[in-house]
Amino acid sequence: MDSVLLRDNPLLVPLNRDKTLYDGFITVQDRDFRLRVLLPAAGGLKGARLHCCWQLKHLLQGYEHVVKQRLQQSADLVTFVLELKTVLEVCLKSCPECRSIPPPQYYSRLISEMETLGWSRLLFIDTEFRTLRLKAEDSSGRQHVLTVKLKPKVTHTHTHCHLTAVLLLLGLLQSTLDQLHRQFLLILESLSEFWDVLDQIDSNTWILEPEKPSRSDTMRRIAIGTNVSIKVEVDPKHPRMLPECCLLGAEHAVTPLRNKLNANMHLWNLDSGVLHNLRDVLEIEFPSPATHEKSSFSTECGICYSYRLESAVPDQVCNEPRCGQPFHQACLYEWLRALPSSRQSFYMVFGECPYCSKPITVKMAPQQC
Repeated sequence: MDSVLLRDNPLLVPLNRDKTLYDGFITVQDRDFRLRVLLPAAGGLKGARLHCCWQLKHLLQGYEHVVKQRLQQSADLVTFVLELKTVLEVCLKSCPECRSIPPPQYYSRLISEMETLGWSRLLFIDTEFRTLRLKAEDSSGRQHVLTVKLKPKVTHTHTHCHLTAVLLLLGLLQSTLDQLHRQFLLILESLSEFWDVLDQIDSNTWILEPEKPSRSDTMRRIAIGTNVSIKVEVDPKHPRMLPECCLLGAEHAVTPLRNKLNANMHLWNLDSGVLHNLRDVLEIEFPSPATHEKSSFSTECGICYSYRLESAVPDQVCNEPRCGQPFHQACLYEWLRALPSSRQSFYMVFGECPYCSKPITVKMAPQQC
């Protein structure tokens, strides 16, 4: 063997006649690393020694035992170099600071584009100058954040944009930061009516879920009364249309509301806001921050005695009118599953309410399905 030549150009060349000393380079992710392998005179790799350049030695910190093991156990030098290449690829993926530094032209262009865009719009830039957060304001004065991921090798050719309202992917090839920002503003304006609807709901009702609504959340669970609520999913493209609705609560409280929703659906007026339409269709007045305290609707779970269980709130209710105790789905599922008298059919568990002993059912916890 005159040399060890592999695909992607790892190249080791023997330096002596006995071919016990090899010197050369291994290339991983467009980076060249110098190395030297000293083989024992008896042949094979057992007892072989590896000498690395300082960059390679730094990169392999923590992996020395793996490299030493493979050096001693590989069938031949070619096999070892291939395995070393695999180890280096793992090292580079787990070590972002070891990535190659972009050329000076990358930084000069980035600074030039930021000057064109305006430094006042820059909220954040990471130490590698590859992630930027830019601020933007829509015509209603709402603040938004645009996150730009830069790829130095293909400057600005593929940019991810994260709205604080809706996740979007802008495939704007060869776009400057200023062009991206302008396109972002156009998208914000196209969603303005959607956010108007959400703002009206958020300011005039008690929102049970999400705990802290953001413009990226299209769902709102709105309190109607004690242990009764409605979950609405607003379509960002058609925000004034009748949203997908789900009434939550004890059956005796939810059934009349469901009947009104079905009977009055034809009254939905696209010229009115979603909240106004929901009032008319359900024939109710939603409790608001001006008239009620949120604690009136934040009833704790009857099993764990807390309102929030991680991100979940109690959404299972006993249907016995004289009980109506709410539970977290996970709590009720675990409680019923532990009862000797409970039974399971498909994805439902049947048992007795912990409070009134009346029949109660719950779907299996998602992780148990």
